[in-house]
Amino acid sequence: MPELLDALSLPFFQRALLAGSMLGAALSYFGVFIVQRGMAFMGDGLAHAAFGGVALGLLLGWEPLYIALPFTLLAALGISWLRERSRLGNDTTIGIIFALAVALGIVFLSQKSGYSVDAMTYLFGSILAVSRTDIWASAAVLLLALLSLPLWGRLAYASFDRESAQADGLPLRLHDGLLLALLALSIVVAVKIIGVILLSAFLVIPAASARLLAGRFSAMSLSAVLLGAACCIAGLLLSYLLDLPSGAAIILTQVAVFALCLILQGRNTSTLARPG
Repeated sequence: MPELLDALSLPFFQRALLAGSMLGAALSYFGVFIVQRGMAFMGDGLAHAAFGGVALGLLLGWEPLYIALPFTLLAALGISWLRERSRLGNDTTIGIIFALAVALGIVFLSQKSGYSVDAMTYLFGSILAVSRTDIWASAAVLLLALLSLPLWGRLAYASFDRESAQADGLPLRLHDGLLLALLALSIVVAVKIIGVILLSAFLVIPAASARLLAGRFSAMSLSAVLLGAACCIAGLLLSYLLDLPSGAAIILTQVAVFALCLILQGRNTSTLARPG
């Protein structure tokens, strides 16, 4: 179609496709562990924690992502610490840190004089305004996912049977900490491009779609990565053709794929991700 060729010839659209596909693949890879562990709320909690750091950076007049990174890492550690030292569930501990980060973000923004366009950018993302620096940052997130591949087997084992993994002597706290740290780093980079509001969808929906169809966890991981990248590309093209907001078009594409996987899964009820 001529319209698609026109879109693909635009430099800003090319940058959006490249950054979006890399982030979609990387976040979906981490998302499979989050979904399998029943911690889908984690991505949302850390994204809002990142926003608290962004708000502090805007208030101080510093680079927001430099503040958001330690802020989000502290939130991840706080969630882990609170979960281990209380009888509260994952959703409860995440919800407490989530609420704290949002409240702090609101307080920080209230102290900043005037309306902040940057704050809205971090809330809703700006994937069509991706710079070369953002592309390199997106590539760094994808590299983080690739560097974590040697841990895939242990993370998968702990995701399916935590008690057996602990009995076998796996350092679960260390692995959990590494997973949370990688997730926090990825979220901090992605929040400017995707936005706080939509970021959790990139983590959860492609991984959930893959879980409906994949028979093994390895297939689920690969399917999630491919779906994450493909939905970003398809959503961006759809947004150009129909003149829709790009972030919303990507999420709608992800949901449409999830619905299709749900239909296909209904025809094959034996598809439940297993280790390996």
